[in-house]
Amino acid sequence: MGTVTISISDETEQKFRQTVKQKLGEGKGKLGKAVEEALRKWFEEDEQQKLRQEALALLKKGLYKVGKNYTFKREEAYEDRYRKITGTN
Repeated sequence: MGTVTISISDETEQKFRQTVKQKLGEGKGKLGKAVEEALRKWFEEDEQQKLRQEALALLKKGLYKVGKNYTFKREEAYEDRYRKITGTN
């Protein structure tokens, strides 16, 4: 388990302690648990933001290059599935 020493403003510290007390109660390890939860959420949000940016870049780039005259045909999309179900080639 790692140890991190940080300095934050008194106002932020007081708000954090009050919030932890309201949500988790008082006791040994509650502040550490709350800090770890906050950091994990921050990492998750950062990862989600990166994934959103990558997805948008793919959409802008274009996932599929099809001609202007392409028309979607449901039969073609389900052709392999139909063959498997019916046993036909």
